[in-house]
Amino acid sequence: MSARILLTGCRGQVGWELARSLSTLGEVVALDSSQLDLTDVAAIRRAVADIQPRIIVNPAAHTAVDKAESETERAYALNATAPGVLAEEAEKLGALLVHYSTDYVFDGSGDQARVETDATGPLNVYGASKLAGEQAIQAACRRHLIFRTSWVYGGRGANFLLTMRRLMRERPELKIVADQIGAPTWCRNIADATAQVLAQVNSNFVGADKPQPWGVYHLTNAGETSWHGFAQAILDLDAPDSATRLLPIPSSDYPTPAKRPLNSRLNNDKLERVFGVRLPDWRVALRMCMAG
Repeated sequence: MSARILLTGCRGQVGWELARSLSTLGEVVALDSSQLDLTDVAAIRRAVADIQPRIIVNPAAHTAVDKAESETERAYALNATAPGVLAEEAEKLGALLVHYSTDYVFDGSGDQARVETDATGPLNVYGASKLAGEQAIQAACRRHLIFRTSWVYGGRGANFLLTMRRLMRERPELKIVADQIGAPTWCRNIADATAQVLAQVNSNFVGADKPQPWGVYHLTNAGETSWHGFAQAILDLDAPDSATRLLPIPSSDYPTPAKRPLNSRLNNDKLERVFGVRLPDWRVALRMCMAG
């Protein structure tokens, strides 16, 4: 069943990939920040009313974690207020809202992978604003899918992969945090998984006799590593004969404006149980990303 899809943030890492993957599902109206200012509530309402989408997909966000500490108002406008307004407009139309959140809604304690129902407790403004966005969506729109992901990277934009590839060419030695554990997640895998889920929502879940799949899901590549392990994997693939040394350090040796969670592990079993979707291991995804 074809659907008109409103896609925000189409020039971002995830948005760029979504513009491609969602095209198999229907007409994608892809807007970037110059076409839709998500800090302008009235503009959001006008855009949704004009486009009349059946599905709204919102990867747009304030993702500069450290900058959010000094840009609190903007972070909340993009990460909390805008998703809430999109949710209100989706509810008016009976549309589905798909939104992306983060492992940073948790406090990073312990060493177990978090499930969707675990207690939240963000450590920084970015995480708090993303959690507020989740709550605004849940309060305003019944038909919603919130995908929490982690450590997103890709071949474009600003991300750890591209930063490391540059620094590894420039410096003989890099100190990389080794006590934060999570799953590097390729933006293309996020987009393709979203398309797989939406294809099912458009078919299998139609009808009063079907269970309702709405809610929060964790969506990351499988496996886990540290930032140091991620960097080492990049170096091994990019320049296995390089003399660059990667030194593991604790978070305490690399202070940042925003405090980061030590445990960013997310349990993806619910996504597989409901939709049969599981992303590949992060090492496999990294090889595919860097190969292409």
